[in-house]
Amino acid sequence: MALAHRSRDSGINYWPGFVDALSTLILGIIFLLTVFVVVQFFLSQEVSGKDTALQRLNALITSLTDQLAMEKSGRVTLEDTIAQLQASLSASESERERIRGIAEGRPAEQARPPSDQGRVAELNTQLDSEKRTTARMLAQVEVLNQQIDALRRQLAALESALDVSEKRDKESQTRIADLGQRLNVALAQRVQELSRYRSDFFGRLRTILGNRPDVRIVGDRFVFQAEVFFDVGQSILKQEGRAELDKVASALLEIDRQIPADIGWVMRVDGHTDVRPIAGGRTNWDLSAARAIAVVQYLISRSVSPQRLVAAGFGEFQPIDNGNTEEAFSRNRRIELKLTER
Repeated sequence: MALAHRSRDSGINYWPGFVDALSTLILGIIFLLTVFVVVQFFLSQEVSGKDTALQRLNALITSLTDQLAMEKSGRVTLEDTIAQLQASLSASESERERIRGIAEGRPAEQARPPSDQGRVAELNTQLDSEKRTTARMLAQVEVLNQQIDALRRQLAALESALDVSEKRDKESQTRIADLGQRLNVALAQRVQELSRYRSDFFGRLRTILGNRPDVRIVGDRFVFQAEVFFDVGQSILKQEGRAELDKVASALLEIDRQIPADIGWVMRVDGHTDVRPIAGGRTNWDLSAARAIAVVQYLISRSVSPQRLVAAGFGEFQPIDNGNTEEAFSRNRRIELKLTER
């Protein structure tokens, strides 16, 4: 222990730089997420307003379409009535001309019969009445034509406004998709960078620890047999385990100085046990969690930031060997270190 203290006192203190890098990383991620949330909020408000405007415009277009259909129906009825009146007018004029021709073909000295005179007068009166009715119908048709034209202009204006609104809505959706895509690309880049630094960390840790049979790399985890750090059924670090954790802390502090501040990461310490019960009323959950916490606390004592550490206990529920031999039990009793994204 005295040698370890002397080594720490003589080394360079990288802790302030590590804290600055971590703070910058956290602020950068919070800024990105804040910008994304704010943009999403305003764009969703804009899209919601556009949807309401579109609904009102569609309702108005439906109403105007119904009115236009009614006006067209009334116009057709009036046109049919005008056609009938014009046909009746033509018949009356033909009858009047026939009677007038008969009357004019008689000798001048002969007087027309009273019945013919009355018939001509009646036809003239009827013809004048039908002309007035036709004129009124034509005036109504003209008014209807003007109303139809006005409705068509309103429909054109509404369709134009609807097109503009739909275009803006599509532009908003495009901006949202583009922002989400750029954010995903940025996050993917951060994950790739973290994977590279994790590989560097594991490589350096392997070099420091050497080729020990009780320490191995499994996937993205550095796996220590539990007996490296603890006695069987215990959660108090052995002296030998403290020496190994000093190496881990040294490698962790070195890699932390190299990871950019805008990459969020933590070292997760996972405790695992075998399936056999332990004495003293403790469960395997208790033992695995206590061991993980003991490792984390010791790393903190070696200047590793608590914000970079996570302790987790899994008990016997994630074995890597399902056998019932002593060798299988030994493999399942382990401490795993994983450098992961926060």
